[in-house]
Amino acid sequence: MEKTVLVEISARHVHVSKADLETLFGAGYELTNKKDLSQPGQFACEEKVTIVGAKGSIKASILGPVRPDTQVELSLTDARSIGVVAPIRESGDIKGSGACKIIGPAGEVEIAEGVIAAKRHIHMTIADGEKYGIKDKQIVSVKIPTEGRSLIFGDVVARVSDSYALAMHIDTDEANAACVPGSCTGIILD
Repeated sequence: MEKTVLVEISARHVHVSKADLETLFGAGYELTNKKDLSQPGQFACEEKVTIVGAKGSIKASILGPVRPDTQVELSLTDARSIGVVAPIRESGDIKGSGACKIIGPAGEVEIAEGVIAAKRHIHMTIADGEKYGIKDKQIVSVKIPTEGRSLIFGDVVARVSDSYALAMHIDTDEANAACVPGSCTGIILD
């Protein structure tokens, strides 16, 4: 059985805490759902912020809903271009990660940690994991069979939970390396 997975590009974005959302956009502010994403309950927002590092700044969209901690996810190219440290981490693993300033229309916040380059990963339900013989936190490889730039990504972490839907996420640097045209189908090799 071929183990196929939808591969999606996760462009730079910010997850915000309720307190930071209100600092950036004003007291009582609520995020505006622009588009639902493939993961249940997740959505791209109308709201954008500016991320500032030692060498420059870059705009990024916010993803909702609000989270307990603010987190900035950048590609390594984005991070280097604005002069911030972005260790490769799983989402939510922000202890000791990079720092930056985030500017919104009503204010700004300085985060001492929270900037990461997201580790490439596959979200899957428990049933998907059982079907493919993959357990939570297992590291796999995925072949991206694109025209002229076919690539095998190693070090892909499986995130298995019934709160997910089957999809692999790579950042813009990884997508460009494999010439992914927005989304494609990958094949899990192990």
